[in-house]
Amino acid sequence: MKNIYRSLAVLAFCIFTITAHAQLGTQKEVFTRADTLRGSLTTQLRTCYDINYYHLDIKFDIDKKYISGNVLFKFTAVSDFTKLQFDLWNNLKIEKVVYKGQELNYTREFNAVFLSFPKTISKGSKEEFTVYYSGNPTIAKRAPWDGGVQYATDSLGKPHVATACQGMGASVWWPTKDVQDDEVDSAMVSISVPNGLKDVSNGHLRKVTKLKDGYTRFDWFVANPINNYNLEANIGDYAHYTGTYQGEKGKLEMDFWPLSYNIEKAKKQWGLDAPRMLKAFENWFGPYPFYEDGYKLIETPHLGMEHQSGTAYGNKYRNGYLGRDLSGTGWGLKWDFIVVHESGHEWFGNNITSKDLADMWIHESFTNYSESLFIETFYGKQAGQEYVHGTRMAIQNDAPIIGAYGVNKESSGDMYYKGGNMLNMVRTIINDDDKWRGILRGLNKTFYHKTVTYDDVVGYINAQSGMNLSPVFEQYLQHVKLPVLEFMTIQGKLMARWVAETPGFNMPVKVRAKGGEYKFIKPTSHFAPVNIDAITKDNIEADTFNYYIGVLVD
Repeated sequence: MKNIYRSLAVLAFCIFTITAHAQLGTQKEVFTRADTLRGSLTTQLRTCYDINYYHLDIKFDIDKKYISGNVLFKFTAVSDFTKLQFDLWNNLKIEKVVYKGQELNYTREFNAVFLSFPKTISKGSKEEFTVYYSGNPTIAKRAPWDGGVQYATDSLGKPHVATACQGMGASVWWPTKDVQDDEVDSAMVSISVPNGLKDVSNGHLRKVTKLKDGYTRFDWFVANPINNYNLEANIGDYAHYTGTYQGEKGKLEMDFWPLSYNIEKAKKQWGLDAPRMLKAFENWFGPYPFYEDGYKLIETPHLGMEHQSGTAYGNKYRNGYLGRDLSGTGWGLKWDFIVVHESGHEWFGNNITSKDLADMWIHESFTNYSESLFIETFYGKQAGQEYVHGTRMAIQNDAPIIGAYGVNKESSGDMYYKGGNMLNMVRTIINDDDKWRGILRGLNKTFYHKTVTYDDVVGYINAQSGMNLSPVFEQYLQHVKLPVLEFMTIQGKLMARWVAETPGFNMPVKVRAKGGEYKFIKPTSHFAPVNIDAITKDNIEADTFNYYIGVLVD
C-alpha cells in the first residue's frame, strides 16, 4: 500500500507541475465591453426594473431560417429611471419598440439595446412595452454545446427545429432582459409554425389557432418563475400522450412528446425512467418544483437541455449517455442519462438558479451528483458511491470551476464530475445521511424559485451541517490542484497535515490502519499526531474512494 500511495503522489505532483507550467505560460483572459454589457448584474440600466411577464409571439419560417414577431415586456420599476437595457443579438433587426402606442427611441451597442422613455418611470410603477423584430437567428451547429436555433430533419425528412441557448443567452433568438438573476414571474410562449407541424414549449398548452397564412399558432402558458434561457420552441411532427405521477404535492401531470414514429419507443423508455426519476429526486430534494406547469419530455434533434417543465431529450431512447456509461462501472447503463440528468436540473438550475453564470457549479455539480443519488435509490448506496467515484476519469483539473463574475463567463467543465465528487465528500464529512438529505431538501425549500449566489449555497450548508465547510468549497471550486494529505514520521510519531492552496484548509478525512476501521482525523496545514492505535506510515490508508485527494507518505 505504501508503494501505491507513493505512485499516486508522484503522479499527482507531476500533474500539478505540468498544470503550474501551463498556467505560467498562459495569458490572462481579457474581457471586452461587450462581455460586461452582457454579463453585468449591477448596472442601473438593468437593476432599475424587475421583469414580471413576457409574451413571446414568434413565427418560424423554417425554409428561410427566418423568424419574426414581437415580445411584450411587463415590469415593475425598482427605482426612478428614464432609460433601461434589454438584449437582442445584433444580427436580428428591431422593427420598432412601442410604449403606450408610441414608438420609443433606442440605441444599440453590440447585443445590448438601450431604450429611452419620454418621461421618468417612477419607482413602484408597473409598465410595459413591446419589441417588434425579425431576422435570421444564429444557427446552432452543435447544439446544445453552442447556442441558437437548430434546423434539422427527422428520419422521414420532415422539419425538426429546436432552440437551445444556455450560456449564450436567450437574446440569441428573442429580445429579453438577458440575465439569470431576474427571473420572469410568468410567461406566454406563442409559436407559429407551418401547418402540419406542432410546437411544444414550456408549461401548459392553452390554445391552438389555425392562422390564414398556412401557419398554426400554439400558445403555451408558464405559471411559475422561469429563467429566460429555459423558454423554448421545439417544432416537429410530434405525437402526444399523457400520464400522471402521485407525488409529494399530489397529482403531477406528465406529458410526453416524441416524434410521431417513435411513440412506442418513448412509452417503453420514458415510461420507466421518468417515474423513477421523480421518485428518487422528490425523496432527496423535495417536491418537484413546478407542479402547476407539469412535467414534459420532448424529443429534440440535439442531445438534451434542462428546459423548465419541458425537458429536451435526444438520447435516442437508449440507456446511458448515448449508450455509454460515463463512470465505467456498469451502473450508468441501467438508466437513461438524459431523462435523469436533465430532469435533475428542475431542482438545481431551474428551481435554484445561480445569479451569475460564473456560479454554474450550483446547477451542474449538484445535478451531476444527483445521478449517483438516483442509482442509490434503486441499487443501493454502494452502487451510487461506485458511480460517482468512477466519473473521476473525466476530471481534467484544467481551470478553477468558478468563472469570472460579471461577464457572462462560466469556467471549467470540471463543474460536473469534480463538483459531484466534491459534494460526495461533503456528505462523507457530515457523516449523517439523514442530515445530508435534509440539507438537499432544505436548499430547495429555502431557495424555492429563487436566484442565488455562491455565499448563499455554501452558507446554508455550513449552517445546517454545523460545520465550517467553506475551505472545502474554496479549494475545490476556486483552485485547480487537489489538496494533498501528507504523512510523515517525526520523532517516532506518525504525523499528518494538508498541503493546499486554501488558507486554513482543514478538511476532516477518514484514515485507518490497513484492514482496520476508518476513523476521522482533522488535519490542518501544520503537522499534528495521527492518534489511531497501531497506525504507522507502513500501514496507513486514507479513504481515497470517497475523498478525491492526493496522498503522500514520507
